Amino acid sequence: MADFHQNGNITTLHNLRTRDVREMENELSAFASTRNITLILPCLYSELEGDALHNILKELSEVKYLHRIIIGLDAASEEQFRHAKEFFKALDQNHIVIWNDSPRMLALGDRLGALGLRPNEQGKGKNVWSSLGYLMSCADSDVMAIHDCDILTYDKEMLARLVYPVANPTFPYQVAKGYYARIGGEKLNGRVTRLLVSPLLIALNRVIGSRDYIDFLRSFRYPLSGEFAMRTAILPDLRIPSDWGLEIGVLSEAWRNLAPKAVCQVEISDAYDHKHQDLSADEATAGLNRMSTDICKAIFRKLAADGTVFTPNVFRTLKATYYRLALDLLDSYCSDAKMNGLNIDRHTEERSIELFAENIMRAGQVFLDNPHETPFIPTWSRVHAADPSFLTDMNAAAIADEAEY
Repeated sequence: MADFHQNGNITTLHNLRTRDVREMENELSAFASTRNITLILPCLYSELEGDALHNILKELSEVKYLHRIIIGLDAASEEQFRHAKEFFKALDQNHIVIWNDSPRMLALGDRLGALGLRPNEQGKGKNVWSSLGYLMSCADSDVMAIHDCDILTYDKEMLARLVYPVANPTFPYQVAKGYYARIGGEKLNGRVTRLLVSPLLIALNRVIGSRDYIDFLRSFRYPLSGEFAMRTAILPDLRIPSDWGLEIGVLSEAWRNLAPKAVCQVEISDAYDHKHQDLSADEATAGLNRMSTDICKAIFRKLAADGTVFTPNVFRTLKATYYRLALDLLDSYCSDAKMNGLNIDRHTEERSIELFAENIMRAGQVFLDNPHETPFIPTWSRVHAADPSFLTDMNAAAIADEAEY
């Protein structure tokens, strides 16, 4: 995707293949001498047994500009936590594995529960939120980056390109969102972005009219990427969604809190592949079925908060408009795949579109039935206001777990 197109809403930083990554890393090392850079890795224990993480650690062990790596470990027993600590010793940098299911961390969760501030759902959103809390408790980083632990095509240039826009003190960016082409196994991937988010945003523009928020989301080439970097000053007031709307939720927070010139997207890879979710057409609480519903709810909630009025008739019209647009875009994707020697299973793609159309209605009904639902985890500013010693105690718990097990 080596072009130089700018959309006029946010800055796009391309990879024009004119710069050696070693030169960029040298600059990052210079930046890191005055502004510490931390990487957060939200991780399920099962990912230690996958194909991606070994290579990710190998690549990261060569990165010299990181101040700290924080691994948020979910779904792990005590024995698995001990194994994870050994596994991540492959990292040369200062790092810590936070056992989110430890007795100490669960006790801290009960403490939040007594205040009415406990996160509602387990998952990536809570993992990221907890890791951000630990990062803030350390109070020694100026820049943070997050990426997933299932990236099969990972190399250290991804991180360098992701973090550079917010680490460079001469740049104005507070948030950088990674983007890339989702291809792998001779297939065009990225179904939820291609077949749900893109046509849904176009359909919303047609049904409810132009909105600045919709234009902002449409500016991102891959809005569902799990890779982003931020300057840490904005973290205390960041509202993290507790469901699978995490990536859309973070972009929504950037739109709410920052000027467009403070947000950019950066091309971090020519080809990106990771673990693929099943469609799970018969199970509404799993796979792309649940993900698509949560993403729709996240978009509808943000538009409603900005003054959009939704009714059952609006959602019915939106579903019909989306369905036609998604099929039209599928024609374009099929041509693009053919041009590049890639495969698309048209039957499976159309089944996905049919499911996503139904989930637009399902998400709309959930919103109408419970318009006051608060799906966000409380901000760390609110937690600190309610319990000023919580972050300090969380830091101590993580260190105690590290020492004991």
